[in-house]
Formats: sequence, structure tokens, C-alpha cells
Amino acid sequence: MSKQVQDAYIVSATRLPIGKSGRGYFKNTRPDEMLVKVMQAVLAQAPGLDPAAIEDAIVGCSFPEGEQGMNIARVASVLAGLGPTIGGVTINRYCASGITAVQMAADRIRVGEADVMFAGGVESMSMIPMGGNKPSLSPLIFEKDENIGIAYGMGLTAEKVAAQWKISREAQDAFSVESHRRAVAAMQAGHFDAEMTPFDVIERTPNLADGTVNTKTRTVKLDEGARPDTSLEGLAKLKPVFAAKGSVTAGNSSQTSDGSGGLLIVSEAALKRFNLTPLARFVSFAVRGVPPEIMGIGPIEAIPVALKAAGITAKDLDWVELNEAFAAQSLAVLNDLDSKGIELDRAKVNPNGGAIALGHPLGATGAIRAASVIHGLRRTGGKYGMVTMCVGAGQGAAGIFERL
Repeated sequence: MSKQVQDAYIVSATRLPIGKSGRGYFKNTRPDEMLVKVMQAVLAQAPGLDPAAIEDAIVGCSFPEGEQGMNIARVASVLAGLGPTIGGVTINRYCASGITAVQMAADRIRVGEADVMFAGGVESMSMIPMGGNKPSLSPLIFEKDENIGIAYGMGLTAEKVAAQWKISREAQDAFSVESHRRAVAAMQAGHFDAEMTPFDVIERTPNLADGTVNTKTRTVKLDEGARPDTSLEGLAKLKPVFAAKGSVTAGNSSQTSDGSGGLLIVSEAALKRFNLTPLARFVSFAVRGVPPEIMGIGPIEAIPVALKAAGITAKDLDWVELNEAFAAQSLAVLNDLDSKGIELDRAKVNPNGGAIALGHPLGATGAIRAASVIHGLRRTGGKYGMVTMCVGAGQGAAGIFERL
């Protein structure tokens, strides 16, 4: 078990619907506005908690610049009305930024340094492109062959994984179809309701006739990426995107997206002081590095360490959110773990679909999926859940929660 002086409890967890980048719900919505909404929503779910008791807001973001720069964690906490005494820090571990924010906030509590923390993630891939507005790679990367993978695009790393772990195009497409099927079924059954905070999107259109601006508000309540008409036949028609003779397509890759998620994490003393009901306990976290050119297999290194720290086995996991950066890497992770005797029950892995169907707003995803795990366990009566993902430049991360 990890050394700690007290437990960290999640008392509220929520997320916004995930929008398609560039053309979806949030294409004109600032990321700080999304994060403000999440902060206000988690507070509303913890009545009795004095916002001034929050010591710090830790927020993950993969490309913290432009509209999501200027330490968006601190900016959003002020705009959300949490008060001037609350700190704010924006952190970056690419796709694992959100779950790392949760781990860092929980650890502040577990070592006795804080009693109430906000942890979350936010990303607008509509406003900030993959790689940022001005990507600049160090020339030192290209001086050694083992470092060149840092410069690879994520799609190329998926191709490398597909080749090394022998993941066929057919298997990738079948995995993707199932992701969409599960996501659509979950939406129809209302399984996302508990974890979702609706968002009012304001659309502004100039009236050229009189010089005014017309405004229209619509409330969005569901992720917009899942497609009920996804089929093997349709996916088979798509051409590879990253390698001429490759197998990775737009259809078996995660969707670029906009979104935000957040959690309130407290100590036992805070539970009693503010009469709060815990949803879950933060149990363990692990991160490990892997060769950058096969970054997608990162979870195979992090998951065993997180399980050991939690004192449980893979069979104890009732819910697993394995971020589907690409079908190729998801399948490689699952198959590789199987070969090592760490078998994850496929029915319990992304039971509501994954990033291929639901979207992947990079630095927000870890926090979003933490909310999914916590509410999924509560709905189904499961005990242990895990959030895990691969990370750009060659890492894997995994965090484990226990339902209370």
C-alpha cells in the first residue's frame, strides 16, 4: 500500500458533454468558460461545503496556451466565484493530465497538507490545435535514434504498435464498432445522466441588416461523437491516415474533442466538518515511461504497479476506463496484459464506450473518465474502478478508485 497519513475522498464528480472539435457544440466556447461551469457544478453537488475551504485547484491541460493559457486553473477558480484565497495551478502530462491532477490533489490530502481540493481537466481542441499554436522541437531529439519517437505524430505511434503487437485492421475496426455500439446503448439507457452536467451553449450571429447580434441558446446534454450507424462495412472503406500501407484510420482512432471534468476531494475531517457524503476513495496511482515511438502501450507498465499499490488484482476491478487513443493501442494493451496473467474482463472495460465513440479532449479526459468510473460503480454496485491511458512522448498512467 502507498504510505499516507489519511484517506482522500471524492464527494462530487461531474463532467460536461464532449463536443466535436472545430465543428461541434463548443467550437466557439472558451475553455475557461467550460471549466468555470464544472467548478460551479461540483460545488453545487456538495451542499454545505464552504468554497473558501478549498485550498487549491489543480487542473490538467495538454496545451495550456492561448485561450487556455495564463494558468487557466487560477483564472477559472476566480471566475467561478470560489473566492480570492484559493490557489490554482495548471499541470500537463498530455492525455493523463486530468488523472494526474486528481492524483496530485488526492496526495495533498493523503499526506495531511490539505483538507479540501479541486481537481479537474479542460481542453478545447477547437481553439488550440494538437501540438499547440507554435510547435517547436529541440534539435537534440534527432541526434539519437532512441529519441526520435518524441517527434512522431500520435497516429504513427499507433501504426508502430499495430505492427509490433500484430493488431489487424479488421480487429481495430471491430473494436471501434463496439465502442460506438456501447456508447449509443449507454446514452439511450441514461447511463451518463449522473455524471453529466448540461451546458448552455450561446450561439451569436451578426445581423448585417441592422448591425445587431442575434443570440440563441441551446442546452447540450450528451456527447456528440457516438454514431449509431457505425458499421464494419463503413469503417472498411476508410483509408489509412498516417501511413500509406497502414491500418490506422479516422474511424479506429479517438476523436479530437472539447470538454471538461472535475472532482472535489476531501479529508475525513472535512467530511465531518461539512457533513459531506463520500462517493469514492482514491486508492492508488502509478505512472511509467515507455519508448516514445510506441507510447500507446504505456498502460501495460502502469497498471500492474497501480494494482500492487492498491493491494488488489485485475479480477477485483469492476469498471475500467481504458482511454481509446487508438483501437490498435487499446487492443495491444489488453492482449499484452492477458499474456502476463493480468486479464481485464472485456465486459468491464469501457462498458459505456470509449474515446473512439465519445471523444478525447486530451488533458480533460482523465478527469472526465474519473467521473465516469465513480458514477458507473455507484450505478452498478461495483467496488473498484480504474482510469488508465497512454501518454504522448512515451508514458502510461493508471489511477484506482474504490466506491463507498
